[in-house]
Amino acid sequence: MAQRPCWGAADNDRHSLPLNGAFLMPDKQTIAFYDSAAERYANLFEKGSAGKNLNDFLALLPAGGAVLDLGCGPARASAHMRDAGFLPDPVDASTGMIELANKAHNIGARLLTFDDVDMVAAYDGVWANFSLLHAPRADLPRILAAIATALRPRGALHVAMKTGTGEERDTLDRKYTYVSVPELNGLLDEAGFDVLATVEGKEVGCTGTNDPLVVMRARKRG
Repeated sequence: MAQRPCWGAADNDRHSLPLNGAFLMPDKQTIAFYDSAAERYANLFEKGSAGKNLNDFLALLPAGGAVLDLGCGPARASAHMRDAGFLPDPVDASTGMIELANKAHNIGARLLTFDDVDMVAAYDGVWANFSLLHAPRADLPRILAAIATALRPRGALHVAMKTGTGEERDTLDRKYTYVSVPELNGLLDEAGFDVLATVEGKEVGCTGTNDPLVVMRARKRG
C-alpha cells in the first residue's frame, strides 16, 4: 500500500481555542523532525500514480468536490486530487512540509493545526492520512468531532493510523498514539461516522520497521 507514515500534522506556532476550552499543545520534537526532514523524506516515498486508497476515497465524493488534506506533507495526494478535478485544501503543521509542497506543486498549501479545524460544512471529504496518529489519544474524540463539523452532510473521511496500544516516541523522537481497530471504529462512530471500509496491513516507515496499520473510510451520518 502506498501510504505516508512519516508525514505529520502538529504545529508550534498556531493554535485556536477548542470547544472544551483547553489548548492542544503540539509536540515540538515531532514538528522539528518533519521541518528538518521534509526534502529527504519526500524523496523516499513513491511519486507515481494515485494509490488504491486514494482512488477509493475519491470515488465517494461528488465530482469537483472540496477536500481537506489534513496533514498533507509534500501534498502529493492533493496534487492527484487536483489532477482528478477535485478542489484540495492541503494543510500541515510543519513549515518545512508546507514550503516543499508549494515548491513542488504550487498548490496553496498552508499551515494549520488540529485546533485550527473550525470550519463548518466546508468540505465534501477529509483525507487524514497518517496525521492523526500524532494527536494525543485524549484529544482524538474532539478532533474527529471537529472534522465531522467541517464536512458537509454525507461527507467522506479517510483516516489511516498505526495500530497498537499506548503513546510513545519512536527512534526518530516523533510522538505517536497507537489505536486498535475496534478503538478507531468506536471513535468514528461516536463522532457521527459510519465506517464503510477497513483495510489492515503493514508497511515499512521512516524508522525502517515494518509496522501494522489500519485504513478506514467512513461517511458522516445525516
